[in-house]
Amino acid sequence: MTSLAVMELNNNNTTNVDESRNQGSEKYLRELTKTFTGIDKPLKNARQCETLTDLSGELRKTFDSDHVNIEYVNHLMLSYQSNPAEWRKFAKFDRYRYTRNLVDAGNGKYNLMILCWNEGHASAIHDHADSHCFMKMLKGQLMETRYAWPKDATVTEDKQADIGNGQTGGEEIEYNGDELEELSRSTLETNGVCYINDTLGLHRVENPSHTDVAVSLHLYCPPFDVCSIFNKKDGKRTKCKVTFWSKFGKREPTNLN
Repeated sequence: MTSLAVMELNNNNTTNVDESRNQGSEKYLRELTKTFTGIDKPLKNARQCETLTDLSGELRKTFDSDHVNIEYVNHLMLSYQSNPAEWRKFAKFDRYRYTRNLVDAGNGKYNLMILCWNEGHASAIHDHADSHCFMKMLKGQLMETRYAWPKDATVTEDKQADIGNGQTGGEEIEYNGDELEELSRSTLETNGVCYINDTLGLHRVENPSHTDVAVSLHLYCPPFDVCSIFNKKDGKRTKCKVTFWSKFGKREPTNLN
């Protein structure tokens, strides 16, 4: 066997090992959503992230493990204090809808992103595809409303469904379901952090202000590009693709006018 063939074989073996490791790590993270409910305060004697760069770097180190300490991830999000000079280059606004702006793809193990909300902007009611969702306020306020899962688990697909502006589909189809049960409402202030996963329910996030914008930092692990959105009145569930308005501070071509 030639040296080139040996190198190719070794590379293939390494790729297979990495894929297997990532799958194991992803399975472990999804299992944690069944029991983890979040922490309210930073951990004592744990490292503090003073800058957004520190946060991103420490997250990468943490997610390099096959068994991620999700409580420590929560701590890191709590420890970082918002500094507009650090995140302003990632903050891209749209006049019609809130935007999702990727900051760090996390080697495929998580997504760290900044969401920008103009006055009155809101998401649809949605789930998190069996992933962890951490949300930290960088500027302004956001109101989170949580809902219980509908009794009917039927899923429909509609290419016009859009999590970004509350659309639950293009074609109106009669659906006889019960109205979603509201569980709680809370307001997240600057530097506050909230946590949700599918075991804890669904949620809707909105900027309640008619005069001020809001900016939030979100971490999703494992990352996902499809989730479900829900109609509040009847619980109708629709699959929805989620996309980025920008990546690493640059607009995505599909979002250019």
